[in-house]
Amino acid sequence: QPRAWAQASGRAMRRQAVTAVALLALAFGIWWLGTGLIAGFALLAALLLGAALGLPIVLALALGGLSRMARGAFSEWAFADSRQQLPALSLALMALLLALAANIGVSTMVGSFRTTFTSWLDQRLASELYVTVENEAEAERLRRFLAPRAEAMLPIVSAETRLFDMPAEVFGVVDHRTYREAWPLLSERAGAWDALFAGEAVLVNEQMARRASLRLGDPVQVAEGVTLPVAGIYSDYGNPAGQAIVGYDLFREIWPQVRPDSFAIRVADKGAPALATALREEFGLPDAAVRNQAQIKRFSLRIFENTFRVTGALNILTLGVAALALLTSLLTLSSLRLPQVAPVWALGVPRGRLARAEVWRLLLLAGLTFLLALPVGLILAWVLLAVVNVEAFGWRLPMQVFPADWLRLFAMSLAAAGLAAALPAIRLSRMAPARLLQVFSQER
Repeated sequence: QPRAWAQASGRAMRRQAVTAVALLALAFGIWWLGTGLIAGFALLAALLLGAALGLPIVLALALGGLSRMARGAFSEWAFADSRQQLPALSLALMALLLALAANIGVSTMVGSFRTTFTSWLDQRLASELYVTVENEAEAERLRRFLAPRAEAMLPIVSAETRLFDMPAEVFGVVDHRTYREAWPLLSERAGAWDALFAGEAVLVNEQMARRASLRLGDPVQVAEGVTLPVAGIYSDYGNPAGQAIVGYDLFREIWPQVRPDSFAIRVADKGAPALATALREEFGLPDAAVRNQAQIKRFSLRIFENTFRVTGALNILTLGVAALALLTSLLTLSSLRLPQVAPVWALGVPRGRLARAEVWRLLLLAGLTFLLALPVGLILAWVLLAVVNVEAFGWRLPMQVFPADWLRLFAMSLAAAGLAAALPAIRLSRMAPARLLQVFSQER
């Protein structure tokens, strides 16, 4: 009877395989033709459902291939028994696949964000000190005070406006090596910085470029009567709004009423702490008004880590749910499988060996599930970074991989499967012989 059920489920698995292929084809079609955030989430749904439905077929094929390497009657029986029990375990293994794929995808996304964000902060926060003053007179005093003590005092000035009928912020920057050397540009024309400082071009952030479909050389009306070509597109991670940069002289012509109250101070690294102390003492500035590069970076990274702290907890929770599903399935099957196990025991295989075979079988299935979850998780990460994130926020992160995290997750998946298999295996190893013999007395 169990074999008959397995054969019947084989026909259902073939229909399931067709559905899985159709869902994966739908995911490809959405990626090729779809646009918008809804299409991105539909792509994720089709991908994950297609992969989950295709898992039992892939596992059955893998077990069939591995069974050819079996040596001895017991090994052949173990592989055949695993294929027969696969339909009953398929739902729990699908849950494990989705948990592992989500772990890999989300951790890859967060890791890529963390690595890119850290290097981006190093580039953006090129100045050693950042100072905020209360008024223009204090700014002039600061300029005279820093003249013999610092390499440069760079104003940080901006104005809110509308570009392409969208709220935006325009910054004005002075001609200094800080921007040429440290400001990260995703794409640029030759001589982009020279054109910018000459008032002949504008830089736009990635968000503005994507939303307005801007390319290098396209015109941007910065203000009434001022239209400039795009000389470069820069990364601006974490900012949902559009942004543009023009030369400081042109900025002052367009918005003469805007005066800078924040400044980036370039000074030797060793002299930054002493200069910060001198500024606080000379001008009576609070600690928050004089910040160094390291302080701002630590503050930004702390916000980042707090934002994604819940990710680690969700990863453990999803694995726990998958392990619970496996345990429930195995406990249900343990009593139903006695007619398959009892004859093998009666032929002389000890109960301890049968119990170990149960554990190894589930570890093998969990390992094979992880191998399939790995590419699914990486594709999931790519969709999150290149499709969903772009549609939701207007900027794209470069995808990076973290093999050490994969190894740790692989070990966690095996541990979860081992814990799920432990209780049924212990029950089998300690089962009374009379219980196994009842199978034969109740035979029909």
